[in-house]
Amino acid sequence: MTTSRIALVTGANQGLGRALVEGLAARMGPDDLVLLTGRNRQRVTDAAHEVAHAPSTRARVEAAVLDVTDTDAVARLADDLRARHGGVDVVVSNAVARVLPGDSQSARADEFIDVSNSATHAVLRSFGPLLRPGGRLLVVASSLGTLGHLDARLHGLFDEASLDQVEYAVESWRSAIHHGRATEQGWPLWLNVPSKVAQVAAVRAVAADRRERDLASGTLLAAVCPGMVDTATSRPWFEDYSHAQSPEQAAAAVLDLILAERVDPALYGELVRFGEALDWHSGTPPTEQDRLLTP
Repeated sequence: MTTSRIALVTGANQGLGRALVEGLAARMGPDDLVLLTGRNRQRVTDAAHEVAHAPSTRARVEAAVLDVTDTDAVARLADDLRARHGGVDVVVSNAVARVLPGDSQSARADEFIDVSNSATHAVLRSFGPLLRPGGRLLVVASSLGTLGHLDARLHGLFDEASLDQVEYAVESWRSAIHHGRATEQGWPLWLNVPSKVAQVAAVRAVAADRRERDLASGTLLAAVCPGMVDTATSRPWFEDYSHAQSPEQAAAAVLDLILAERVDPALYGELVRFGEALDWHSGTPPTEQDRLLTP
């Protein structure tokens, strides 16, 4: 990756996103620019100011207001960066909607799908073509993003699917929730499972079209699993946090992947956890967890 790099992180005013911005700002150079994005102008502005003035910061840090559920806004920001900088070098799609264990999963479905899935599709479509040779485009998912975590009846919707087909599958899932048919079709009540599988499937779809030219130019497109992270979003879901990482600890492996000198072909287009690709077909549907959740 060259000097004068442009990096962008979504959902970055707190938690893992904030830690990724801090790490990029510390490990990139004075000519580089890191964009800290989020939808709340005051929070984004405050966070960017704090990171920009941290002792470890070397790169320039700027705030950019971005509601990732607004696909037109995602496209406009991409167009603006193309006009101002000619492209981008690092994009991390990290935004997530916070859902609590007591929330109705079906009632929160639209918001969750819009933030996690529709936004992922928009970032891939708008920023994928903008990625310069040697760049990195990562989508933050989780270990639940492997196909085996879904009922076998649903595998064909996501396995070897195009991005259009993944989008269709996601909207079919949304419709099934609204019409009370999700359970009978095999969709789990826990939104996080199909959402993460769909995120990884979207990455795999785009990567399948770009693999040869990206590997030739040292460019990486992948999904990443940061492991258990102690954040306000994840803490309510677990009783035992003794093995959880701080956002800064969780960001370390992701930053190593972003800033690695070379791309490991085995990681390209895959779901990567701590530097290793997870088997796309692995996993078991979390039926026990589903029974604990409010539909």
